[in-house]
Amino acid sequence: MEPLIGGDPAVDSADLIKDSDTAGFAADVVEASREVPVIVDFWAPWCEPCKQLTPAIEKAVKAARGQVRLVKINVDDNQELSAQLRIKSIPTVFAFKDGQPVDGFVGALPDSQIKEFIVRLGGDSGPSEIDQLLEQADAALEAGDAASAGNLYSQALRVESDNARGAAGLVRALLAAGDVTGARQILDSLEPDLANSTEVTGATAAVELAEQTSGAESADIEPLRQALAANENDHQARLDLAVALFGAEDREAAIDELLEIIRRDRTWNDEAARKQLLQFFEAIGHGDPLTADGRRRLSSMLFS
Repeated sequence: MEPLIGGDPAVDSADLIKDSDTAGFAADVVEASREVPVIVDFWAPWCEPCKQLTPAIEKAVKAARGQVRLVKINVDDNQELSAQLRIKSIPTVFAFKDGQPVDGFVGALPDSQIKEFIVRLGGDSGPSEIDQLLEQADAALEAGDAASAGNLYSQALRVESDNARGAAGLVRALLAAGDVTGARQILDSLEPDLANSTEVTGATAAVELAEQTSGAESADIEPLRQALAANENDHQARLDLAVALFGAEDREAAIDELLEIIRRDRTWNDEAARKQLLQFFEAIGHGDPLTADGRRRLSSMLFS
C-alpha cells in the first residue's frame, strides 16, 4: 500500500485552464471551442463571489479530464471585451462550442450545478477516472482487501489531491490493514477544509476509536462482564465494555451496551454514553444499517 497524497495527474491542468485577454480571446476561446468546449469565467480580484466560484469551476474542469477547458478573463484588465460581450455583473460564465456561445450563467453556483453545467456542455461520457478508481477502491475495501483498496485510493488522490472520499477511504483502508499510525499521519497531513469534510470526519472518528482501543485484548472483556454481573449499574464498566467490544469488531453489542446505559441513566457523566455512541456512528458511517438502527433506537429513548 502506498499512502501518498498528491502527484502529477495524467492530464496536465495547464492544458485545461488558462488566463487570457482581449487579444487572445479569438484563439483561446472561439477557435479552441471548435475542438473542445470552452468555459469562459469573467472575474475580478475584488469580486468575493468570484473567489468562491473560480476554484470550484477549476476543480470541476480538472475532474472532467479533458472534456472541457476553462479560460479566465479579468474584466478589469479587459474592459473593451467585457463591453462587447455585455458583461453587466460578475461572476459571469459563458460556454462556447463550435465557435459559438451555447450556455452560461451569472453568479456563484453550488458544486453540483457546476458539474451539471459541464455535463451538458461536454456530454456525459460515463464515470470519470476518479469515480472509477473510488468505486473499485470501495469494492476492494468492502471485500476485505485493504491493500488493494489503499493503492486505489492513493491513485485517486494523485489525480485529485483534495478528494474527500479518497482521503477518507485511504484512512479507512489503513485502519483495516492495522496501520493506525499511518492512518493518523494521513489525517494530520490534510488541509483544514478537507479534514473537516463529512467523509473525513467519519474516518477521523474511526481512527480516534482505534487509538482509544489500541492495546486492548479480548481478555479485557471478561473482567468488565464480571463487574457488571456484580453491579448492573456500574455505568463506567459498561461504557468500557462497549469500547472494548467495538475494538473487538463486535459493533452491534457495543451499541447495545451504550443504549443500555442511556436507558438506565441518560445524563450519567455528562451524557458520556450518548457522546460515545455518536462517535461510534461517525466511525461506522452514516449509511451503515447499524447506524440507522442505532439512531432510531436512541431517538426512541430520548423522546419517549
